[in-house]
Amino acid sequence: MALFGSNKSIKKTGAAKSSAAEKKMPSERSRSSAQKESKRVLIRPRITEKAANMTAVNVYAFDIARDATKRDVMLAVKAFYKVNPLKVNVVNTPAKRVKMRRKRGFGAQSAGRKAYVFLKKGEEIQFA
Repeated sequence: MALFGSNKSIKKTGAAKSSAAEKKMPSERSRSSAQKESKRVLIRPRITEKAANMTAVNVYAFDIARDATKRDVMLAVKAFYKVNPLKVNVVNTPAKRVKMRRKRGFGAQSAGRKAYVFLKKGEEIQFA
């Protein structure tokens, strides 16, 4: 009866070989998958008066996915618009109660996230 590890005849070489086979280097993403990922992260450019004024100082606003990180946004802008962002600021926009005009009561404006992307002087993004 081998209780509490008294049987010490376990070989470690087999375990080392299997763990080395599992540790493969991650391959680079193809360009098409990066474009698909950027479409998932960047929902749409945010076209507002404030965003239009901020483009004069090379800051662009986007609506982004709720689970997107700053790094995801930076990589998506780099892949989709071919520019190098300096930094990205992310803001959570809360859900709001909205009064319904035709129906009685209130509805809800959905929550979301927006990202402000800062570019170098001389670079710009064209929203066509």
